Amino acid sequence: MTPGDRRTRWRRVGRVTAILAGILLGLPFLVLAGAAVATLVITSQIEARYPPAGRRVAVPGGHLAVIEAGPGEGAASRGTVVLLHGASANAMDPMQAIGRRLAGDGFRVLSFDRPGFGWSDRIEGAAAASPAVQARLIAAGLGALGVGPALVVGHSWSGALAATLALDAPERVAGLVLLAPATHPWPGGTVPGYAGWYRSVFGRTLLWIAARTVAAPFGLYALDRFAAVVFKPDPMPPGYADAARVPLVLRPSTFEANLQDLDGLYEFLARQRPRYPQIAAPTVIIAGDADPIVRTPVHAEAMARDVPGARLVVLPGTGHMLHYTASDAVVAEVEALAARVRAGAE
Repeated sequence: MTPGDRRTRWRRVGRVTAILAGILLGLPFLVLAGAAVATLVITSQIEARYPPAGRRVAVPGGHLAVIEAGPGEGAASRGTVVLLHGASANAMDPMQAIGRRLAGDGFRVLSFDRPGFGWSDRIEGAAAASPAVQARLIAAGLGALGVGPALVVGHSWSGALAATLALDAPERVAGLVLLAPATHPWPGGTVPGYAGWYRSVFGRTLLWIAARTVAAPFGLYALDRFAAVVFKPDPMPPGYADAARVPLVLRPSTFEANLQDLDGLYEFLARQRPRYPQIAAPTVIIAGDADPIVRTPVHAEAMARDVPGARLVVLPGTGHMLHYTASDAVVAEVEALAARVRAGAE
């Protein structure tokens, strides 16, 4: 082989190597581009399947979506119950679990999409991750609807929100029912290294990309598995994810809002905990002793000690989604508190 042949051969090898390197380097971008297109399609299909189920209420900075059931405004009722959903959910979750039943029993029921969830605007952007901001917006929504004081029922993340509402807008709250509530800073705080990584420019950029590419396709594939984990040790009701409109959380903007809400909760609870003795509204706290998500001794039992006169109900063998798996007990406690509030008013 002549030197010229060798040079020609190496040039060919170089060209092939460059082509292969280009393909390998470009493949991740092609995958992300495909995932981004899939996310747009999935988001469109989710919004078409789960359109707004109620009305939008104007508040400073935007609108909150609310689902209503039971006697209408001005009609005779046993009282007004406001439902506030937890993380990764929307207004339909508590409405399906206990709201329809309470409405059938004569209560006016209002279930809000929290800011950034369901069909509510993410008013104030990332600042809306604070339960204090969300409480102010929910209070404004109740004011726009002419509601208050009402029984406020908060599940999980919204245990903090409902408590904040009772502290910051007590004129809107006649009584509190906290279901498996997240109310106190937990041992160990956030996962080591997670908060710092997420809050870095790199972390936020990576999660922004993930929310718009792989999160929706992967989340849709694994949705039932994730939901089943939240119900443990109880079984998940058949058709739960569809009936509760859970896929709405997979939309990029809602996915980001959910992460922001979870990321900032620990620090907020550490600041708010000393205020709980100031809660004046009659309070009932219901939790399961088998809850693997929000530990009852850390949150519910501590809240019962901190809030004057609070009633604690611990359900044996029950997990985190007790408004579904122990709905009889939850409805009975809501109705008992309503009767207690009415008696006190009279």
